[in-house]
Amino acid sequence: MSGIYSSFLAGLKQRWVRGTMLAALVVVIVAVTLFSVIIHNYYHATIRTGLEAKARTATDFFANYVARSYTEFYNAAFRYTETFREADRIELQFLDTYGYVLISTLTITSGTSPNTPDISAAIETQQISSWVGIRPATGERIMSASAPMVFADGEVIGVMRYVSSLRLVDFQVFLNILAAVGVGLLVLLMVFFVTIVFIKSVITPVSEITKVSKRIAEGGYGVQIGNNYRDEIGEMVDSINEMSFKIAQTEKIQTEFISSISHELRTPLTAITGWGETLIYSEGLSEESKRGIAIMLKEARRLTKMVEELLEFTRMEDGRFTLNIEQIDIAAELEDAIFTFRELLHQDELEFIYDSEIDEGVMIPGDPNRLKQVFLNLFDNAVKYGREGKRIDVSIVVVGDYVCIIIRDYGPGALEDEIENIRMKFYKGSNSKERGSGIGLAVCEEIIKYHGGTMELANALDGGFQVTILLPVRSDVAASE
Repeated sequence: MSGIYSSFLAGLKQRWVRGTMLAALVVVIVAVTLFSVIIHNYYHATIRTGLEAKARTATDFFANYVARSYTEFYNAAFRYTETFREADRIELQFLDTYGYVLISTLTITSGTSPNTPDISAAIETQQISSWVGIRPATGERIMSASAPMVFADGEVIGVMRYVSSLRLVDFQVFLNILAAVGVGLLVLLMVFFVTIVFIKSVITPVSEITKVSKRIAEGGYGVQIGNNYRDEIGEMVDSINEMSFKIAQTEKIQTEFISSISHELRTPLTAITGWGETLIYSEGLSEESKRGIAIMLKEARRLTKMVEELLEFTRMEDGRFTLNIEQIDIAAELEDAIFTFRELLHQDELEFIYDSEIDEGVMIPGDPNRLKQVFLNLFDNAVKYGREGKRIDVSIVVVGDYVCIIIRDYGPGALEDEIENIRMKFYKGSNSKERGSGIGLAVCEEIIKYHGGTMELANALDGGFQVTILLPVRSDVAASE
């Protein structure tokens, strides 16, 4: 069960972290993407605006003061190119109406035809047009702004084109995006650590509460949780502590009541049994009277056994239960219990099959009387609940450091969802019609636990119910587990 709770808490922590980090990651990705688009558009728009402004100013100057003829246009363009002060950053080109470069601050492009959309658009629309793309000659990204050179009569005589490399701009955009990614990763890291701290503040008390609740569920009534919280968790801790305290009080009252009633019943039952055994052998009794006394003795013995179980259990609850440990031949003890029970059941038509797969003389540390009590109790249960199967199987085998004892009947078995509850005190299965206190298995399990062993309950594969007992061969096995 502790593994289940640990897995649950681990799963909760993982889902919480995963959900929070996924949401934060989506937000960071969206934010970085938007920032990247904005910064990219901002830098490109700034350069485009600058190039278009230069082109507009220059073409207006040429149209108003210089360009009176094609020759005058060419000469003015040559002089303007020679005195262009930004040639180290921007390439200035003058193109004819066919799209060929007549003059350029970068002589290598003179006589070439860039054939870009901004040139044809400027000639056709007589408006400034810009373009971003790859320069075929160098493979670098460039931005260009083309402005038409128009005569006074409205005729286009050429195009003035400004070309700027985007290498530095793209690098600057890249640095800004890289910085944004770094900030995003830092934000994710901060969110992760904040989430871990927050989860720890929630999961740690929940884990502690879960462990204590499990102890309470297993019978550790009265256990209290340290409450250092002043929120909803603190209120839950107070409620659990109050519940544990009240359960402990109720359990104590119940145990004391059972112990008191058991002691009170013990004396009259002893007297009833004693006098019944005396009367049944008296002379002069009719068969009907003897039959009535026999029934009385049977019921008195059943009640006596129930009282003994209740007293035994209250001793375990109070910590007054002790074992007289000695080295015992476990196979011999099991066989003696089988022989004893067979004698008790000589009138019932039940087949008792015993199978031993261990050598004689396998010694284990144990209390022979207590273990015999366990065996007889389990045999009795197998008979009561599996009587219709007409058969009980008992086997013993050594498995590693343990002796494995299996007791199996061929009855209807138990409901799967009730198997774990059967071992609880006072619990009786819904399909059980047998009378009893419902603490026999609880007492048996406690005795097995005192021996450092385990007792497993399960339905057999092909019908019936099966109890598997594991007892350590050496006394140090349980301690080292």
